[in-house]
Amino acid sequence: MEDRVPAMNAAAETDVELVPALVDVARDEYPDLDVSGLLSQVRELALQAADRCSNIESTSQKVQTLNQFLFVECGFKGNHDEFYDPRNCYINEVMERRLGIPISLAVLQLECARACDLALEGVSFPGHFLVRVPMDGGLLVMDPFHRGRPMDVDELRQRARPHMGDRDIDDQQLLNLLSPASNRAIVARILRNLKGVYTEQEDFARALRCADRLIRFDASQAEDWRDRGLLYLQLGVGQRAGEDLARYLQLRPDAGDADAVREAMIDAAKSRVTRH
Repeated sequence: MEDRVPAMNAAAETDVELVPALVDVARDEYPDLDVSGLLSQVRELALQAADRCSNIESTSQKVQTLNQFLFVECGFKGNHDEFYDPRNCYINEVMERRLGIPISLAVLQLECARACDLALEGVSFPGHFLVRVPMDGGLLVMDPFHRGRPMDVDELRQRARPHMGDRDIDDQQLLNLLSPASNRAIVARILRNLKGVYTEQEDFARALRCADRLIRFDASQAEDWRDRGLLYLQLGVGQRAGEDLARYLQLRPDAGDADAVREAMIDAAKSRVTRH
């Protein structure tokens, strides 16, 4: 199959506009953000990309031109030195610093591709976010973190293997992993990245902010209720911690960590008594 895999159906339409949703996320950290100015910057970037691709018919040439524009001419690149810097997740910082992680760079790649009439899609691949584009009856899969470098099937399997119990991955499993990500899924993954970074830094207030937005974004994900409950517990908000953890157990009564969550609920109840 060389560097392409069989094509799949496009992602379903969602009611979330990707860039405006990410600008809204950025306002949590940057309340004085110039929203209209930032949206104009992204729009101008996309229009410049469209201008570069305006006379190109070939999909492969459009891809090359887009990557050349974004990653060479404009200088966007992966932040290898400080991968876990939260600024890599905020679209205003990515635009200003020209640094990001795979998913935030992919967002700009997707926005520019849309202006170029290029059917680029995001892929919530295990580990690092990727992008894909239909080409010659198959898929060209690229890595935004490395200037849109194409990836072959063997590399994709190797990348996925540690996240799949270190098992061999057949073609169908790989195709499933390469399913296109909705805008909603992209925003949620960025929020989870931020939540993880802030939790690791023990910045529980910011982590809680991300967890809260995730639940408001999609209240059906049990793990988000658990995580928000544990963050409330870290911050000494016992009542809300207990409520969220109870909600998690309602959604996942047979969860593998159910016993640990019940112990956390006891701690939450103690916290409530102590604070009174």
